[in-house]
Amino acid sequence: MLKLLQESDDCRIYRVPYHLRKWNKEAYTPQVISIGPYHHNKKKFHTMEKHKVRYFESFKQRAEINLENLETAIREMEAIIRPCYVDTVQLGRGDFVKMIMLDATFILELFLKSKLGEWTRDDPVLVEAWLYTMVKHELLLLENQLPFFVIKELYHLAFPSLSNFLSLIQLTFDFFKNLNIHNKAPEGEIKHFTDLLRFFALPPHDKLPQRNPKTVFPKYSATQLREAGVKFKAVRGKSVLDLSFKEGVLEIPLLEFVDSTEAYVRNIMALEQCYHTWDRCITDFYLILDRLINTDKDVDLLSDKEIIINCLGDSNVITSMINKLNRGIGRINMNSNLCCLCEELNAFYLKPWHRWKALLRHQYFSTPWRAASTIAAIILLVLTLIQTVCSIIQIVPTV
Repeated sequence: MLKLLQESDDCRIYRVPYHLRKWNKEAYTPQVISIGPYHHNKKKFHTMEKHKVRYFESFKQRAEINLENLETAIREMEAIIRPCYVDTVQLGRGDFVKMIMLDATFILELFLKSKLGEWTRDDPVLVEAWLYTMVKHELLLLENQLPFFVIKELYHLAFPSLSNFLSLIQLTFDFFKNLNIHNKAPEGEIKHFTDLLRFFALPPHDKLPQRNPKTVFPKYSATQLREAGVKFKAVRGKSVLDLSFKEGVLEIPLLEFVDSTEAYVRNIMALEQCYHTWDRCITDFYLILDRLINTDKDVDLLSDKEIIINCLGDSNVITSMINKLNRGIGRINMNSNLCCLCEELNAFYLKPWHRWKALLRHQYFSTPWRAASTIAAIILLVLTLIQTVCSIIQIVPTV
């Protein structure tokens, strides 16, 4: 129980503050499934609540112990679970325990069905193809969470033999792996699934850079930096913190924009605003990206360099999305590495030689034909100059 107390002290589940929510309510609000107390018992989720009951019955048949023991365990943890929700939970004890039991067993049964390939044609989550995708997406929303330690405790209690060789964290990683948002082993402790989403995007905790009390951002957009001679390169298979600037080359992690991208980024940034107030790594990255992308031309440039994969259609959709992410975002400090990177980018742009060199390259050597024409013109100019000098020498009388 001591370990659970420690985990609960470090787990906080927030409602998204109004000053963030107002810019895109849909990004934070579940539409098909409610997990936890914040959206519990709303009318639009009644159908999904029936599906949860069917999953609960399936879970009972799978469990290695009597589920009354699980209910007892939740009752004993209630005083630890409730404080994890920052907003006051109005549910009475019986309803609260029932909600936690139903939601936790649904998640575990969903994960196990997915891992073991036990889907059936009449499975309520799979009957409509879009529902499974929506459920997976909404399990990652900040307001739609259970503390991870609760799910883990019930998993160990219900499946003592299974949990010996298949950890819940591995089961969780396997379930979310096709989101293509991570490429690292399941290590460390997470607080809930939104925290897991953030974890996917970061390097190991011991490799996180120090924070700088000042904030520095690029003063120039991607197209402006290109005009100053900055080259752009995509970095594949790395975290968002692998943004780097070396020898005139700005390396940016590969960014794929799909329908769910904005919601994922907004929920992570909301978590960092509420909880990770001194470690806003994801927020730093997207605030820098906001400075680099000001117009559709900036998106087109990064798309041409295969840094951005645009699955949303027009470039202006991505431009608008990125430019709105920073609204309501507080700034306390900054990743020290990214702070230095921004200073170097700004200094690079201000050196006249870089702009002159870039101008020559873009205006006169941007294509093989243009380069050939430029070289031919230079040769012609040199020959003309030589001919002129020779003519002058012939005209001037010899002394």
